[in-house]
Amino acid sequence: MTDQRRLSIADIVIGEPLAWDVYGTGNKLLLRRGQVVASTRQAEDLVERGLFIDAGQADRAAQAKREAQQAATREIPSALRFINLANKRLERLLYNLGNEPDAEAKILEVVKALEYAANINPDVALASIFLNQAAGKYAVRHCIDSALVASLIARAMKKSPEETQTVVAAALTMNVAMLRQQDVMLTKQDPLNERETELIRSHPAQGVELLKQVGVAHRDWLSYVLLHHENGDGSGYPLGKEVKDIPQNARILAYADRYSASVSIRKYRKSLLPSAALRDVLITGGKPADPLLAAYFIKELGQTPPGSFVRLQNGEIGVVTRRGANAATPVVHAFIGPRGAPLSFPIQRDTSKELYAIREALASDQAMLPFSMQQLWGEEAAL
Repeated sequence: MTDQRRLSIADIVIGEPLAWDVYGTGNKLLLRRGQVVASTRQAEDLVERGLFIDAGQADRAAQAKREAQQAATREIPSALRFINLANKRLERLLYNLGNEPDAEAKILEVVKALEYAANINPDVALASIFLNQAAGKYAVRHCIDSALVASLIARAMKKSPEETQTVVAAALTMNVAMLRQQDVMLTKQDPLNERETELIRSHPAQGVELLKQVGVAHRDWLSYVLLHHENGDGSGYPLGKEVKDIPQNARILAYADRYSASVSIRKYRKSLLPSAALRDVLITGGKPADPLLAAYFIKELGQTPPGSFVRLQNGEIGVVTRRGANAATPVVHAFIGPRGAPLSFPIQRDTSKELYAIREALASDQAMLPFSMQQLWGEEAAL
C-alpha cells in the first residue's frame, strides 16, 4: 500500500460500517472495510494505536458520501405539478389561440409536459383524473384528462412516439371551438336550446378550421379532432361514420373523451363509477363496438383505476394507488377503518389477499376524507 494516512476520530462513525480497510504497522490488515466500530471507546483505542487507513479508499468513500447526500437533497420531480402546469399553460393558449404566435409549437410543449408527467408516474397521472378535479376550469381540465387517458392507451398499444404525440395534441385541442360556451353550458339548469345544440354538433369541424387558421397543418391531428365524436355505428357527428371508416387513433381519442367526461363530477349530474363509465363507453348493443380497443381500455384502466375509491372485504375504505399484477388486484391505501373511524395514516393493502380483496367500488362522496395526493404518492404527487 503506497498511499496511507493516520486514522483520526473524524474518520469513524459509531455503529456504521467502515468505508475503508484499516492497517497496523508493517501494513498488516487489522480491520476490513464494512466492519462496524460499535463504541466510542473502540474508536478511541484505534486512534491511539496510531493505525493507518488507505487514503485513496478514504477519499473515494468521502466523495461517495457527498454524492449520496446531494442525491438525497435533489428535488424529486412531481408528475402532479407538471400536469397542473400543463393545465394552466393550455388554458392560456386555448382561450387566446388566435393571438398566439407559433401556436402549434406551444401546444406541442404542453404535450411534452404531459408525457413527462406520465413517465414520472403513470399511476399519479391517472389518479389526477379523479382526485385533481378542482385544478382549473372543467373545459380545459377535461382536455388534459382525455389526453392522459389517450396517451396511456396509445403507449400500451405500442404506438410510435409520433402517433402518441399526435393523439395527445388532438385531445388537448378537440374542443377549442366551444370552450367559452362550454363553461356557460355547464352551469345551466335548463335543457340546451337549439343554438347550443348546433354549436355542440358543429364544434369538431369549427375546431379544425380554428387550428388551421393558427398554422396547424398536421393532417392526422386535424382528422382526429374532426372525428372525436363519431360513434362507429353511424350515430355520431358531424359525419355519421361507421367504425371501419374511423382511424384507430381517432377512436382512442373518442373513447378517452367519453370516459373522462363520464367519471368527472359536474354540477348538473353525478359522475359514473369507473366500471360503469367503461361499459357506457365501450359497449353498444350489448357488445363492444371495437373489441380490440375495448380490451386495451379494460386492461389499462380496469374497474378500479388509480384514484378511485373502494371498500375492502375487511370493511376498510381506501383509494387505489397503483395498478396490480392484474386489473382486479390493484394496490390500495386504506384511510378509513372497518368501523368508520379515520386511520392515523394510510395503510397499504394488497388486494390479492382475501382479507383485503375489493368488495365494492365507491363514489367519491361515499368515501371523502380530506387528504392530499402527496400523502399517498409522496413527492411524485407534490403540488
